[in-house]
Amino acid sequence: MARRGKTTEPAGTEPAKGEAPEQQFLRLMSHEMRTPLNGVIGMLGLLQRTRLDGAQRAYAEAARSSAEHLLGLVNDLLDYARLEAGKLEFDAAPVDLEALVRGVAELLSPRAHEKGLEIVWSVAADAVDIIGDEGRLRQVLFNLAGNAVKFTETGGVRITVERINGVASRPKLAFIIDDTGPGVPAEARKRIFEEFGHVDASDASRFGGAGLGLAVVSKLAAAMKGTVTVAGRPDGPGARFRFEAAFPAVNGAVRGRTLEGRTVKVVSPDPFVRAATVAQIEASGGRHSADAPVVLIDHTARAAGSGLAARPAQGRGIILLKPSERDLIARYKGAGFHGYLIKPLRRASVAERVLAAAGAGSALQPGLPPPPPPEDDRVGLTRFSGTRVLLVEDNPVGALLAATLLRREGCAVETAASGHEAVAAMKRARYDLVFMDMRMPGMDGPSAARAIRAGGDNTPIVALTAHAFAEDRRTCLEAGMDDHLVKPLELETLRASLARWTNRAERAKVAVA
Repeated sequence: MARRGKTTEPAGTEPAKGEAPEQQFLRLMSHEMRTPLNGVIGMLGLLQRTRLDGAQRAYAEAARSSAEHLLGLVNDLLDYARLEAGKLEFDAAPVDLEALVRGVAELLSPRAHEKGLEIVWSVAADAVDIIGDEGRLRQVLFNLAGNAVKFTETGGVRITVERINGVASRPKLAFIIDDTGPGVPAEARKRIFEEFGHVDASDASRFGGAGLGLAVVSKLAAAMKGTVTVAGRPDGPGARFRFEAAFPAVNGAVRGRTLEGRTVKVVSPDPFVRAATVAQIEASGGRHSADAPVVLIDHTARAAGSGLAARPAQGRGIILLKPSERDLIARYKGAGFHGYLIKPLRRASVAERVLAAAGAGSALQPGLPPPPPPEDDRVGLTRFSGTRVLLVEDNPVGALLAATLLRREGCAVETAASGHEAVAAMKRARYDLVFMDMRMPGMDGPSAARAIRAGGDNTPIVALTAHAFAEDRRTCLEAGMDDHLVKPLELETLRASLARWTNRAERAKVAVA
Protein backbone atom coordinates (compact mmCIF):
# COMPACT_ATOMS: atom_id res chain seq x y z
CA MET A 1 0.00 0.00 0.00
CA ALA A 2 1.29 3.45 -0.82
CA ARG A 3 2.23 5.67 2.10
CA ARG A 4 0.14 8.80 2.49
CA GLY A 5 1.48 12.28 2.94
CA LYS A 6 4.71 11.76 0.98
CA THR A 7 4.61 14.32 -1.81
CA THR A 8 8.27 14.97 -2.59
CA GLU A 9 10.19 12.95 -5.15
CA PRO A 10 13.46 11.24 -4.19
CA ALA A 11 16.48 13.30 -5.14
CA GLY A 12 17.97 12.44 -8.47
CA THR A 13 14.62 11.63 -10.08
CA GLU A 14 13.56 15.15 -11.08
CA PRO A 15 11.18 15.15 -14.05
CA ALA A 16 12.29 16.37 -17.42
CA LYS A 17 10.90 19.68 -18.61
CA GLY A 18 7.42 19.30 -20.02
CA GLU A 19 7.12 15.71 -18.80
CA ALA A 20 3.56 14.56 -18.09
CA PRO A 21 2.66 13.16 -14.64
CA GLU A 22 2.16 9.68 -16.10
CA GLN A 23 5.63 9.76 -17.64
CA GLN A 24 7.13 11.03 -14.37
CA PHE A 25 5.51 8.09 -12.59
CA LEU A 26 6.85 5.57 -15.10
CA ARG A 27 10.35 7.02 -14.87
CA LEU A 28 10.28 6.94 -11.05
CA MET A 29 8.88 3.40 -10.92
CA SER A 30 11.46 2.26 -13.44
CA HIS A 31 14.28 3.48 -11.21
CA GLU A 32 12.74 2.30 -7.93
CA MET A 33 11.92 -1.21 -9.19
CA ARG A 34 15.09 -1.89 -11.15
CA THR A 35 17.50 -0.74 -8.44
CA PRO A 36 16.78 -3.50 -5.90
CA LEU A 37 16.42 -6.12 -8.65
CA ASN A 38 19.80 -5.19 -10.09
CA GLY A 39 21.25 -5.50 -6.60
CA VAL A 40 19.76 -8.96 -6.13
CA ILE A 41 21.04 -10.19 -9.51
CA GLY A 42 24.48 -8.69 -8.99
CA MET A 43 24.98 -10.08 -5.49
CA LEU A 44 23.81 -13.53 -6.57
CA GLY A 45 26.40 -13.31 -9.34
CA LEU A 46 29.08 -12.62 -6.74
CA LEU A 47 27.82 -15.50 -4.63
CA GLN A 48 28.08 -17.85 -7.60
CA ARG A 49 31.78 -17.01 -7.89
CA THR A 50 32.48 -18.22 -4.35
CA ARG A 51 33.05 -21.79 -3.20
CA LEU A 52 29.65 -23.47 -3.10
CA ASP A 53 28.67 -27.10 -2.92
CA GLY A 54 26.40 -28.56 -5.58
CA ALA A 55 23.14 -27.86 -3.79
CA GLN A 56 24.11 -24.30 -2.87
CA ARG A 57 25.13 -23.54 -6.45
CA ALA A 58 21.81 -24.90 -7.75
CA TYR A 59 19.90 -22.71 -5.26
CA ALA A 60 21.88 -19.60 -6.28
CA GLU A 61 21.37 -20.30 -10.00
CA ALA A 62 17.63 -20.78 -9.47
CA ALA A 63 17.37 -17.55 -7.46
CA ARG A 64 19.28 -15.57 -10.10
CA SER A 65 17.19 -17.04 -12.91
CA SER A 66 14.00 -16.03 -11.08
CA ALA A 67 15.33 -12.51 -10.46
CA GLU A 68 16.27 -12.11 -14.13
CA HIS A 69 12.79 -13.24 -15.17
CA LEU A 70 11.28 -10.67 -12.79
CA LEU A 71 13.51 -7.92 -14.15
CA GLY A 72 12.46 -8.84 -17.68
CA LEU A 73 8.82 -8.63 -16.64
CA VAL A 74 9.36 -5.19 -15.08
CA ASN A 75 11.06 -4.00 -18.28
CA ASP A 76 8.21 -5.26 -20.46
CA LEU A 77 5.48 -3.84 -18.20
CA LEU A 78 7.02 -0.37 -18.12
CA ASP A 79 7.65 -0.31 -21.87
CA TYR A 80 4.14 -1.54 -22.56
CA ALA A 81 2.63 1.06 -20.25
CA ARG A 82 4.50 3.85 -22.04
CA LEU A 83 3.39 2.57 -25.43
CA GLU A 84 -0.23 2.33 -24.29
CA ALA A 85 -0.06 5.86 -22.91
CA GLY A 86 1.41 7.13 -26.16
CA LYS A 87 4.38 8.55 -24.26
CA LEU A 88 7.12 6.82 -26.20
CA GLU A 89 9.31 9.26 -28.09
CA PHE A 90 11.59 8.43 -31.01
CA ASP A 91 14.94 10.14 -31.52
CA ALA A 92 16.16 10.01 -35.12
CA ALA A 93 19.94 9.82 -35.60
CA PRO A 94 22.37 7.92 -37.85
CA VAL A 95 22.40 4.20 -37.05
CA ASP A 96 25.38 1.95 -37.82
CA LEU A 97 23.49 -1.22 -38.72
CA GLU A 98 26.48 -3.51 -38.29
CA ALA A 99 27.31 -2.11 -34.84
CA LEU A 100 23.64 -2.44 -33.84
CA VAL A 101 23.24 -6.07 -34.92
CA ARG A 102 26.70 -7.11 -33.73
CA GLY A 103 25.99 -5.59 -30.31
CA VAL A 104 22.74 -7.56 -29.92
CA ALA A 105 24.42 -10.82 -30.98
CA GLU A 106 27.39 -10.34 -28.65
CA LEU A 107 25.15 -9.36 -25.73
CA LEU A 108 23.14 -12.57 -26.16
CA SER A 109 26.12 -14.82 -26.98
CA PRO A 110 26.99 -15.81 -23.37
CA ARG A 111 23.41 -16.99 -22.82
CA ALA A 112 23.36 -18.80 -26.18
CA HIS A 113 26.77 -20.44 -25.74
CA GLU A 114 25.85 -21.55 -22.22
CA LYS A 115 22.96 -23.50 -23.80
CA GLY A 116 25.25 -24.96 -26.45
CA LEU A 117 23.75 -22.79 -29.20
CA GLU A 118 25.43 -20.84 -31.98
CA ILE A 119 24.41 -17.20 -32.48
CA VAL A 120 25.49 -15.41 -35.67
CA TRP A 121 24.77 -12.20 -37.57
CA SER A 122 25.28 -10.51 -40.91
CA VAL A 123 24.23 -7.32 -42.70
CA ALA A 124 23.90 -7.35 -46.47
CA ALA A 125 26.17 -5.00 -48.40
CA ASP A 126 23.21 -3.11 -49.89
CA ALA A 127 21.55 -2.64 -46.46
CA VAL A 128 22.98 0.84 -45.97
CA ASP A 129 23.13 2.70 -42.67
CA ILE A 130 19.92 4.54 -41.82
CA ILE A 131 18.40 7.37 -39.81
CA GLY A 132 16.34 5.94 -36.96
CA ASP A 133 16.03 5.44 -33.22
CA GLU A 134 18.89 3.10 -32.38
CA GLY A 135 17.58 2.35 -28.90
CA ARG A 136 14.16 1.27 -30.18
CA LEU A 137 15.67 -0.80 -32.98
CA ARG A 138 17.94 -2.50 -30.47
CA GLN A 139 14.93 -3.22 -28.26
CA VAL A 140 13.07 -4.88 -31.15
CA LEU A 141 16.07 -7.02 -32.13
CA PHE A 142 16.96 -7.90 -28.55
CA ASN A 143 13.42 -9.01 -27.76
CA LEU A 144 13.10 -11.09 -30.92
CA ALA A 145 16.58 -12.66 -30.72
CA GLY A 146 16.36 -13.13 -26.95
CA ASN A 147 13.04 -14.88 -27.42
CA ALA A 148 14.66 -17.15 -30.02
CA VAL A 149 17.51 -18.05 -27.66
CA LYS A 150 15.03 -18.75 -24.85
CA PHE A 151 12.93 -21.21 -26.87
CA THR A 152 15.71 -22.92 -28.82
CA GLU A 153 17.30 -25.99 -27.23
CA THR A 154 19.66 -27.17 -29.98
CA GLY A 155 21.15 -25.56 -33.07
CA GLY A 156 21.27 -21.79 -33.06
CA VAL A 157 19.96 -18.32 -33.83
CA ARG A 158 20.79 -16.12 -36.81
CA ILE A 159 20.20 -12.35 -37.10
CA THR A 160 20.35 -10.86 -40.59
CA VAL A 161 19.50 -7.53 -42.17
CA GLU A 162 18.55 -7.38 -45.85
CA ARG A 163 17.33 -4.68 -48.17
CA ILE A 164 14.06 -5.70 -49.79
CA ASN A 165 13.04 -2.63 -51.85
CA GLY A 166 12.42 1.08 -51.48
CA VAL A 167 14.34 3.92 -53.11
CA ALA A 168 17.96 4.96 -52.60
CA SER A 169 17.02 7.78 -50.23
CA ARG A 170 14.58 5.60 -48.22
CA PRO A 171 15.38 1.88 -48.39
CA LYS A 172 13.05 -0.70 -46.93
CA LEU A 173 14.89 -3.16 -44.70
CA ALA A 174 14.04 -6.58 -43.30
CA PHE A 175 15.46 -7.53 -39.90
CA ILE A 176 15.25 -11.32 -39.81
CA ILE A 177 15.72 -13.65 -36.83
CA ASP A 178 15.89 -17.36 -37.62
CA ASP A 179 16.08 -20.11 -35.02
CA THR A 180 16.12 -23.90 -34.91
CA GLY A 181 13.58 -24.13 -32.09
CA PRO A 182 10.15 -25.77 -32.11
CA GLY A 183 8.63 -23.13 -34.38
CA VAL A 184 5.29 -21.40 -33.97
CA PRO A 185 2.11 -23.21 -35.09
CA ALA A 186 0.10 -21.35 -37.71
CA GLU A 187 -2.87 -20.93 -35.37
CA ALA A 188 -0.69 -19.15 -32.76
CA ARG A 189 1.23 -16.78 -35.06
CA LYS A 190 -1.11 -13.85 -34.51
CA ARG A 191 -1.83 -14.55 -30.85
CA ILE A 192 1.80 -14.37 -29.69
CA PHE A 193 1.96 -10.66 -30.60
CA GLU A 194 -1.01 -9.90 -28.36
CA GLU A 195 -0.84 -8.97 -24.68
CA PHE A 196 -0.04 -12.02 -22.53
CA GLY A 197 -0.06 -14.18 -25.64
CA HIS A 198 1.78 -17.53 -25.68
CA VAL A 199 1.97 -20.42 -28.10
CA ASP A 200 0.34 -22.51 -25.37
CA ALA A 201 -0.61 -21.95 -21.74
CA SER A 202 2.41 -23.81 -20.37
CA ASP A 203 4.94 -21.40 -21.89
CA ALA A 204 4.62 -18.81 -19.12
CA SER A 205 5.48 -21.34 -16.43
CA ARG A 206 8.13 -23.23 -18.43
CA PHE A 207 10.05 -20.25 -19.81
CA GLY A 208 9.18 -17.31 -17.57
CA GLY A 209 7.65 -13.99 -18.57
CA ALA A 210 4.11 -12.78 -19.04
CA GLY A 211 4.06 -12.72 -22.82
CA LEU A 212 4.49 -8.96 -23.09
CA GLY A 213 7.82 -8.92 -24.94
CA LEU A 214 6.40 -9.63 -28.38
CA ALA A 215 3.46 -7.30 -27.75
CA VAL A 216 5.99 -4.52 -27.09
CA VAL A 217 7.80 -5.44 -30.32
CA SER A 218 4.54 -5.30 -32.28
CA LYS A 219 3.68 -1.85 -30.94
CA LEU A 220 7.21 -0.55 -31.55
CA ALA A 221 7.10 -1.86 -35.11
CA ALA A 222 3.77 -0.13 -35.71
CA ALA A 223 5.13 3.11 -34.21
CA MET A 224 8.00 2.94 -36.74
CA LYS A 225 5.40 2.40 -39.52
CA GLY A 226 6.60 -1.16 -39.97
CA THR A 227 5.33 -4.69 -39.51
CA VAL A 228 6.48 -7.74 -37.59
CA THR A 229 5.48 -11.28 -38.54
CA VAL A 230 6.44 -14.87 -37.76
CA ALA A 231 6.47 -17.90 -40.04
CA GLY A 232 8.22 -21.22 -40.34
CA ARG A 233 11.89 -21.10 -41.28
CA PRO A 234 11.98 -21.74 -45.05
CA ASP A 235 15.17 -23.84 -45.05
CA GLY A 236 14.61 -26.09 -42.05
CA PRO A 237 12.75 -26.56 -38.75
CA GLY A 238 12.29 -23.54 -36.52
CA ALA A 239 10.80 -20.06 -36.67
CA ARG A 240 11.52 -16.92 -38.68
CA PHE A 241 10.59 -13.56 -37.14
CA ARG A 242 10.68 -10.67 -39.58
CA PHE A 243 10.50 -6.93 -38.88
CA GLU A 244 10.17 -4.72 -41.97
CA ALA A 245 10.23 -0.94 -42.17
CA ALA A 246 11.49 1.87 -44.41
CA PHE A 247 14.03 4.37 -43.11
CA PRO A 248 15.87 7.41 -44.52
CA ALA A 249 19.36 6.46 -45.66
CA VAL A 250 22.53 8.03 -44.29
CA ASN A 251 24.11 10.01 -47.10
CA GLY A 252 27.48 8.74 -48.22
CA ALA A 253 27.62 5.78 -45.83
CA VAL A 254 29.77 3.11 -47.48
CA ARG A 255 31.24 0.01 -45.84
CA GLY A 256 34.75 -1.09 -46.67
CA ARG A 257 35.05 -3.83 -49.30
CA THR A 258 38.58 -4.82 -48.38
CA LEU A 259 38.18 -8.40 -49.67
CA GLU A 260 37.32 -7.30 -53.21
CA GLY A 261 38.56 -9.93 -55.65
CA ARG A 262 39.53 -12.43 -52.95
CA THR A 263 38.16 -15.92 -52.32
CA VAL A 264 37.70 -17.60 -48.95
CA LYS A 265 36.54 -21.09 -48.00
CA VAL A 266 34.34 -21.70 -44.94
CA VAL A 267 34.20 -25.08 -43.19
CA SER A 268 31.58 -25.55 -40.46
CA PRO A 269 29.04 -28.28 -39.70
CA ASP A 270 26.61 -25.59 -38.52
CA PRO A 271 24.51 -24.11 -41.35
CA PHE A 272 23.98 -20.80 -39.52
CA VAL A 273 27.71 -20.29 -38.89
CA ARG A 274 28.48 -21.20 -42.49
CA ALA A 275 25.80 -18.96 -44.03
CA ALA A 276 26.53 -15.93 -41.82
CA THR A 277 30.29 -16.19 -42.40
CA VAL A 278 29.84 -16.37 -46.17
CA ALA A 279 27.46 -13.38 -45.98
CA GLN A 280 30.08 -11.34 -44.09
CA ILE A 281 32.76 -12.26 -46.62
CA GLU A 282 30.47 -11.17 -49.46
CA ALA A 283 29.60 -7.93 -47.64
CA SER A 284 33.36 -7.21 -47.60
CA GLY A 285 33.58 -7.73 -51.37
CA GLY A 286 34.92 -11.30 -51.32
CA ARG A 287 33.31 -14.55 -52.36
CA HIS A 288 33.17 -18.12 -51.11
CA SER A 289 35.08 -20.78 -53.06
CA ALA A 290 35.87 -24.42 -52.41
CA ASP A 291 39.37 -23.78 -53.76
CA ALA A 292 40.60 -20.69 -51.88
CA PRO A 293 43.98 -19.67 -50.43
CA VAL A 294 42.45 -18.94 -46.99
CA VAL A 295 40.17 -21.36 -45.15
CA LEU A 296 38.02 -20.49 -42.13
CA ILE A 297 37.51 -23.67 -40.09
CA ASP A 298 35.06 -23.97 -37.21
CA HIS A 299 36.45 -25.72 -34.15
CA THR A 300 33.25 -27.82 -34.14
CA ALA A 301 34.39 -29.31 -37.47
CA ARG A 302 37.02 -31.42 -35.68
CA ALA A 303 36.77 -35.18 -35.97
CA ALA A 304 35.14 -37.13 -33.14
CA GLY A 305 37.63 -37.76 -30.37
CA SER A 306 40.06 -35.17 -31.70
CA GLY A 307 41.05 -32.16 -29.60
CA LEU A 308 41.75 -29.90 -32.58
CA ALA A 309 40.32 -29.43 -36.04
CA ALA A 310 42.63 -30.53 -38.85
CA ARG A 311 44.69 -27.92 -40.64
CA PRO A 312 43.58 -27.49 -44.27
CA ALA A 313 45.52 -29.60 -46.78
CA GLN A 314 45.80 -26.56 -49.04
CA GLY A 315 45.74 -22.90 -48.12
CA ARG A 316 46.17 -21.13 -44.80
CA GLY A 317 43.78 -21.91 -41.97
CA ILE A 318 41.99 -19.59 -39.54
CA ILE A 319 40.19 -21.28 -36.64
CA LEU A 320 36.75 -20.15 -35.38
CA LEU A 321 36.34 -20.38 -31.59
CA LYS A 322 33.85 -19.44 -28.90
CA PRO A 323 35.13 -17.08 -26.16
CA SER A 324 35.22 -20.01 -23.72
CA GLU A 325 37.64 -21.81 -26.06
CA ARG A 326 40.29 -19.06 -25.94
CA ASP A 327 42.75 -21.48 -24.29
CA LEU A 328 43.01 -23.33 -27.61
CA ILE A 329 44.48 -20.35 -29.50
CA ALA A 330 48.09 -21.20 -28.64
CA ARG A 331 47.58 -24.86 -29.53
CA TYR A 332 46.10 -24.00 -32.91
CA LYS A 333 48.95 -21.60 -33.65
CA GLY A 334 51.36 -24.38 -32.74
CA ALA A 335 49.49 -26.70 -35.12
CA GLY A 336 50.14 -24.34 -38.02
CA PHE A 337 47.00 -22.21 -38.17
CA HIS A 338 47.55 -18.61 -39.24
CA GLY A 339 45.06 -16.95 -36.95
CA TYR A 340 41.81 -17.19 -35.01
CA LEU A 341 38.38 -15.56 -34.93
CA ILE A 342 35.98 -15.40 -31.99
CA LYS A 343 32.30 -16.21 -32.46
CA PRO A 344 29.96 -14.52 -33.08
CA LEU A 345 32.22 -13.24 -35.85
CA ARG A 346 32.77 -9.56 -36.58
CA ARG A 347 32.87 -8.69 -40.28
CA ALA A 348 35.80 -6.29 -39.90
CA SER A 349 37.76 -8.92 -37.97
CA VAL A 350 37.05 -11.55 -40.63
CA ALA A 351 38.45 -9.23 -43.32
CA GLU A 352 41.52 -8.35 -41.22
CA ARG A 353 42.37 -11.98 -40.45
CA VAL A 354 41.86 -13.11 -44.04
CA LEU A 355 44.12 -10.35 -45.37
CA ALA A 356 46.76 -11.12 -42.75
CA ALA A 357 46.70 -14.84 -43.55
CA ALA A 358 46.87 -14.11 -47.28
CA GLY A 359 49.89 -11.86 -46.77
CA ALA A 360 48.09 -8.78 -48.07
CA GLY A 361 49.90 -5.55 -47.43
CA SER A 362 53.38 -7.03 -47.64
CA ALA A 363 53.90 -5.09 -50.85
CA LEU A 364 53.79 -1.92 -48.81
CA GLN A 365 56.88 -3.00 -46.88
CA PRO A 366 59.03 -5.22 -49.08
CA GLY A 367 60.76 -8.01 -47.23
CA LEU A 368 58.66 -7.63 -44.09
CA PRO A 369 55.65 -9.73 -43.04
CA PRO A 370 52.34 -7.89 -42.73
CA PRO A 371 51.55 -6.66 -39.22
CA PRO A 372 49.26 -9.00 -37.28
CA PRO A 373 45.64 -7.88 -36.90
CA PRO A 374 44.67 -6.56 -33.46
CA GLU A 375 43.75 -9.06 -30.76
CA ASP A 376 40.03 -9.61 -30.23
CA ASP A 377 38.95 -7.82 -27.05
CA ARG A 378 36.76 -10.81 -26.15
CA VAL A 379 39.86 -12.95 -25.68
CA GLY A 380 42.57 -11.00 -23.91
CA LEU A 381 42.00 -11.02 -20.15
CA THR A 382 43.77 -7.72 -19.53
CA ARG A 383 45.33 -7.16 -16.12
CA PHE A 384 44.30 -3.89 -14.51
CA SER A 385 46.59 -3.95 -11.50
CA GLY A 386 47.11 -0.41 -10.23
CA THR A 387 44.35 1.14 -12.36
CA ARG A 388 42.86 3.96 -10.28
CA VAL A 389 39.07 4.00 -10.43
CA LEU A 390 36.60 6.39 -8.85
CA LEU A 391 33.28 4.62 -8.24
CA VAL A 392 30.34 6.98 -7.71
CA GLU A 393 27.29 5.10 -6.43
CA ASP A 394 24.84 6.02 -3.68
CA ASN A 395 23.22 2.60 -3.35
CA PRO A 396 25.25 0.51 -0.83
CA VAL A 397 24.48 -2.80 -2.55
CA GLY A 398 25.35 -1.45 -5.99
CA ALA A 399 28.55 0.10 -4.62
CA LEU A 400 29.59 -3.16 -2.95
CA LEU A 401 28.96 -5.15 -6.13
CA ALA A 402 30.87 -2.79 -8.44
CA ALA A 403 33.76 -2.26 -6.01
CA THR A 404 34.15 -6.01 -5.47
CA LEU A 405 34.27 -6.74 -9.20
CA LEU A 406 36.74 -3.91 -9.83
CA ARG A 407 39.06 -4.92 -6.99
CA ARG A 408 39.07 -8.52 -8.21
CA GLU A 409 40.43 -7.14 -11.49
CA GLY A 410 43.27 -5.47 -9.60
CA CYS A 411 41.88 -1.92 -9.63
CA ALA A 412 42.52 0.54 -6.80
CA VAL A 413 38.98 1.77 -6.04
CA GLU A 414 37.89 4.94 -4.27
CA THR A 415 34.18 5.44 -3.68
CA ALA A 416 31.88 8.46 -3.58
CA ALA A 417 28.21 8.43 -2.62
CA SER A 418 27.03 11.54 -4.47
CA GLY A 419 27.81 13.83 -7.35
CA HIS A 420 29.18 16.48 -4.98
CA GLU A 421 31.61 13.94 -3.48
CA ALA A 422 32.67 12.90 -6.97
CA VAL A 423 33.44 16.47 -8.06
CA ALA A 424 35.44 17.03 -4.88
CA ALA A 425 37.35 13.77 -5.37
CA MET A 426 38.27 14.69 -8.94
CA LYS A 427 39.72 18.01 -7.73
CA ARG A 428 42.03 16.41 -5.17
CA ALA A 429 43.20 13.29 -7.03
CA ARG A 430 43.77 11.83 -10.49
CA TYR A 431 41.99 8.70 -11.72
CA ASP A 432 42.31 6.52 -14.79
CA LEU A 433 38.56 5.97 -15.07
CA VAL A 434 35.29 7.02 -13.39
CA PHE A 435 32.21 4.81 -13.08
CA MET A 436 29.25 7.01 -12.13
CA ASP A 437 25.65 6.17 -11.30
CA MET A 438 23.08 8.21 -13.22
CA ARG A 439 20.62 8.83 -10.38
CA MET A 440 21.88 9.99 -6.99
CA PRO A 441 20.65 12.32 -4.22
CA GLY A 442 21.61 15.98 -4.44
CA MET A 443 23.74 16.16 -7.57
CA ASP A 444 23.00 13.35 -10.02
CA GLY A 445 25.45 11.72 -12.43
CA PRO A 446 24.90 13.97 -15.48
CA SER A 447 25.18 17.12 -13.35
CA ALA A 448 28.40 15.85 -11.80
CA ALA A 449 29.79 15.00 -15.24
CA ARG A 450 29.04 18.51 -16.51
CA ALA A 451 30.75 20.03 -13.48
CA ILE A 452 33.83 17.82 -13.99
CA ARG A 453 34.04 18.66 -17.69
CA ALA A 454 33.58 22.38 -16.95
CA GLY A 455 36.72 22.18 -14.82
CA GLY A 456 38.71 20.91 -17.83
CA ASP A 457 39.06 17.30 -16.63
CA ASN A 458 38.88 14.80 -19.51
CA THR A 459 39.12 11.60 -17.47
CA PRO A 460 36.85 8.96 -19.10
CA ILE A 461 33.49 8.74 -17.34
CA VAL A 462 31.31 5.66 -17.80
CA ALA A 463 27.69 5.94 -16.66
CA LEU A 464 26.09 3.16 -14.64
CA THR A 465 22.44 2.93 -15.56
CA ALA A 466 19.52 0.54 -15.36
CA HIS A 467 18.87 1.54 -19.01
CA ALA A 468 15.28 2.27 -18.18
CA PHE A 469 14.76 4.48 -21.20
CA ALA A 470 16.76 5.41 -24.29
CA GLU A 471 16.69 9.05 -23.19
CA ASP A 472 18.72 8.11 -20.10
CA ARG A 473 21.53 6.94 -22.36
CA ARG A 474 21.31 10.08 -24.46
CA THR A 475 21.31 12.27 -21.35
CA CYS A 476 24.52 10.75 -19.99
CA LEU A 477 26.37 11.18 -23.29
CA GLU A 478 25.19 14.75 -23.79
CA ALA A 479 26.39 15.56 -20.26
CA GLY A 480 29.95 14.71 -21.26
CA MET A 481 30.13 11.07 -20.22
CA ASP A 482 31.92 8.75 -22.64
CA ASP A 483 30.01 5.48 -22.39
CA HIS A 484 27.47 3.62 -20.30
CA LEU A 485 27.15 0.22 -18.66
CA VAL A 486 23.86 -1.48 -17.98
CA LYS A 487 23.09 -2.78 -14.50
CA PRO A 488 23.40 -5.40 -13.16
CA LEU A 489 27.10 -5.29 -13.95
CA GLU A 490 28.52 -8.37 -15.64
CA LEU A 491 32.19 -9.26 -15.31
CA GLU A 492 32.85 -9.56 -19.06
CA THR A 493 31.28 -6.20 -19.92
CA LEU A 494 33.10 -4.54 -17.03
CA ARG A 495 36.42 -5.96 -18.28
CA ALA A 496 35.68 -4.74 -21.80
CA SER A 497 34.94 -1.25 -20.49
CA LEU A 498 38.15 -1.21 -18.45
CA ALA A 499 40.16 -2.36 -21.46
CA ARG A 500 38.59 0.23 -23.73
CA TRP A 501 38.85 3.27 -21.49
CA THR A 502 42.25 2.62 -19.89
CA ASN A 503 43.87 2.15 -23.32
CA ARG A 504 44.50 5.72 -24.45
CA ALA A 505 45.25 4.68 -28.03
CA GLU A 506 41.82 3.10 -28.52
CA ARG A 507 39.51 5.52 -26.71
CA ALA A 508 36.55 6.58 -28.81
CA LYS A 509 33.42 8.11 -27.38
CA VAL A 510 30.25 6.25 -28.35
CA ALA A 511 27.77 8.06 -30.56
CA VAL A 512 24.71 9.70 -29.10
CA ALA A 513 21.70 7.61 -30.11
